[in-house]
Amino acid sequence: MRNTIRRIDAHQHFWRIDAQEQPWRDAHQDAIARDFAPADLLPTLEELGIGESILVESTDGPEENDRLAAYSREQFVAGVVAWLPVSQPAHARRELERISLPKLVGVRCLIDDDPLEWLADREVVDLFRSLAEHRLSWDVVPITEEQITNIVTLAQAVPDLSIVIDHLGRPPVGDDKDLDAWKGRIDRLAACPNISMKVSVGLHALSAWPAWEAAELRACITHAALSFGAERLMIASNWPVVTLRASYGEAWTSIESELRTALGDDADAVLGATAARVYELDRRAVEVGADDRKISG
Repeated sequence: MRNTIRRIDAHQHFWRIDAQEQPWRDAHQDAIARDFAPADLLPTLEELGIGESILVESTDGPEENDRLAAYSREQFVAGVVAWLPVSQPAHARRELERISLPKLVGVRCLIDDDPLEWLADREVVDLFRSLAEHRLSWDVVPITEEQITNIVTLAQAVPDLSIVIDHLGRPPVGDDKDLDAWKGRIDRLAACPNISMKVSVGLHALSAWPAWEAAELRACITHAALSFGAERLMIASNWPVVTLRASYGEAWTSIESELRTALGDDADAVLGATAARVYELDRRAVEVGADDRKISG
């Protein structure tokens, strides 16, 4: 089975702790306050039969894109989701011209609880139209109702734009949770055919859990499967952040098991085919050079 199914980790990071600030990390996450490099990940990928990954930015700034360019030379890195200040269209276009990332498949910036009202700005919408024309996705982690509303409005305004929701859209965890409200937000996102989702666990849940909570994750994966279906879900590790509560292998196996329970044989697509299609990995693999990723003003 492992040798016949295409397996792609749709979301992982690398970093050098002395080379970049991580404002999203606090003292409770000191376990990941160290370097994580390709050589640390490759043996586990080989052990699990995961042949490709999507490398995602982990901090904002042009220096991050330069680091991603170096990391992307690794053969198993099939695509890169780079940093882009999408709320500043002129700056974003200059950065897209500056970077050299032949494996560029999408963009992201950290939004926290920003209401994202700027998504309605005409120049911002034009930027997203340009991204869609160049077949670049937008990764985002919405956590509030207002963010969902603004993302849905953008998805409807630019139907050709591929929007990828990271980490199950931060489901509620622990004692203070409203699963029904989260389900409603997920359903609103899933109603847009150009929105897909990564089945992974983000920092918020990992920090709230005392240990890996497969049972609590089950209800979230089940609902995501019902809302999005296998054709718009992709499995992801969120390594090395996930190591706060589980090893890569434990987390991947646990998530895959829940996906198979929810989707049966359709889960095979979530293990790799969806990511390959959403990020257009096969088309990009045959393109030569970085010029096709450039977006002029």
